[in-house]
Amino acid sequence: MAYPYSSSESGRKETVAAPGKLWKRIPPERRLESCVSFWQEDEAVEQQAEALMAIASHFKFRTKSVRALQLEKKARYLASLPGVPDSVAGRVLVAYHLAHQRPMLAAFLDALGMPHDNGVLNAEKLTPPPAERLKEAAEKLRVAFPAADVDLYFETLVGQDSDTWGGLAEFVGGGEPK
Repeated sequence: MAYPYSSSESGRKETVAAPGKLWKRIPPERRLESCVSFWQEDEAVEQQAEALMAIASHFKFRTKSVRALQLEKKARYLASLPGVPDSVAGRVLVAYHLAHQRPMLAAFLDALGMPHDNGVLNAEKLTPPPAERLKEAAEKLRVAFPAADVDLYFETLVGQDSDTWGGLAEFVGGGEPK
């Protein structure tokens, strides 16, 4: 099931994949890379606990045994799960982008004119960027970075905060606004 949301700009319903479904579409090698980043994050404790329980349940391990595994093994087990909770998938995607896509994040926020610290927004409360500025920033990103990376980033943003980033759904797949 996808998350439906109303685009404040157009008033119509858009559909974006839930983080769990989006995470499943990531190629296996990138999923593994994402999971390594996830387990290295200090701020993902709650989602890591949830991931430990999902691994233990799926592979019929004790949670204590999973917790004691080496980082690479935990990452491989998590990456191989047929499904993960949206909260875990969302955090895995964020961890991946923060660890491996900082230049793209920074370029996008620079193009929007939004203050950030190396690709991480500084603002507590965000307001949706104007549609025209969002379009210009999306176009700049598409020229500078691989399309699959840009699509994953846009879908991650929309999945995390559709109120702020919902307008990006129109640009996934290189699309033009309808």
